[in-house]
Amino acid sequence: MASWHRLSAILPDTAVVSKDNHLVIGGCDVVDLAHEFGTPLYVFDEATLRHSCALFREEFGSRHPKTLVLYAAKAFLNRALAQIFKEEGLGLDVVSAGELAIAKSVDFPLSEVYFHGNNKSKEELELALGWGVGRIVVDNLYELSLLNEVAKKMGIAQEVLLRLAPGIDPHTHRYLATGVVDTKFGFPLSQGEEALRQAIEASHLNPVGLHIHLGSLIHNVEAYQEGVEAVLRFAAEMRDKLSFELAEFSPGGGFAIPYAIDDKAPSIADYAVAIISTLLGIAKELSLFPPKLIVEPGRAIVGRAGVALYTVGAMKEIPAVRRYVFIDGGMGDNIRPALYGSRYEAILANRVQDKGLQRVTVAGKFCESGDILIRDINLPQPMPGDVIAIPVCGAYCLPLASNYNASLKPAIVLVRKAKAHLIRRRETYEDLLAGDVLIS
Repeated sequence: MASWHRLSAILPDTAVVSKDNHLVIGGCDVVDLAHEFGTPLYVFDEATLRHSCALFREEFGSRHPKTLVLYAAKAFLNRALAQIFKEEGLGLDVVSAGELAIAKSVDFPLSEVYFHGNNKSKEELELALGWGVGRIVVDNLYELSLLNEVAKKMGIAQEVLLRLAPGIDPHTHRYLATGVVDTKFGFPLSQGEEALRQAIEASHLNPVGLHIHLGSLIHNVEAYQEGVEAVLRFAAEMRDKLSFELAEFSPGGGFAIPYAIDDKAPSIADYAVAIISTLLGIAKELSLFPPKLIVEPGRAIVGRAGVALYTVGAMKEIPAVRRYVFIDGGMGDNIRPALYGSRYEAILANRVQDKGLQRVTVAGKFCESGDILIRDINLPQPMPGDVIAIPVCGAYCLPLASNYNASLKPAIVLVRKAKAHLIRRRETYEDLLAGDVLIS
């Protein structure tokens, strides 16, 4: 196990070690939380969440005041977090009517919500327009026509952004790359002119901007610079051909964060400098008025704020091969290692700084050989009943969670000022059975 100093860099801002050698987050002993709420348990630190929101607002807003920070809800959203983002002055990037419904349930200002997605249904578009969503990010020609039809029927002039696929490889996992040419998302630049022409000619649509999203976990800021330049040059061409004025531009999100102690990731300031310097520089070169900038961090706001807790059960020793440590969760609540080969660190939360390290593999309880959360990590010799904490679990673990093996989805608590607040209860077997219908 790495030193506490190195581990603290990937833990929530408030993480400390207690005099009992326990991990404490937000003033709460996580071992006590595991006993009170059971495991698996996801713990979110409110202070880290709010600090991340403020950093994005400051780093981007100080360099380009016309910036709106949208939290990318797909990383993880529930009502408690939506309320925090509302209080922090962020907007939302949503990709489903369900995420939109969460926002509406806490009176989130829907004018600050941008609705993405490559196959929005007519019903979703009707709901979004009826609730007054700020922008629809249009992904394809079918949606362009469908949205205009819905807006016309409802008597609404809907403002839209067109999503472009600029053909830029962000050098991330192939499942996470969304800005390349061969992607299900957005209009290829070669089709951008026709799409924009149709949007301009649509009776009830007002195209105010352009959008790209290159992918997730993008470590190279140069990819954003290439994307910004490609879109601004396209916008200048469309200004001359179609009299299109670029009022809004989004380079998307995908900002990387470290998951392991040896991971390196640019700072928020690094991303802000790269994106905004390119935006302002190219706009000046092309005599474009600098557009409003929309950035969409998700993982970079919520990832480090979340820690997953598990209880150790059985163990298996294969002499000269491997020692498995089994926990009471796994791919049902965190499929990222199986899906993307994602790496994590781990801590024995009840014996944080114990010595006598042993090389182990942390495996889940699900009936899949691929249900491995961490392969080959050094930990103090684990024992049944120990609490294992895995940092940087705030993003994508819970949204991708399933009921595989008829398992129950975990509880979630928000910690602040030494108090823990349950923000989602653990599922029950009644919940699991509620949707089934017996044939009489």
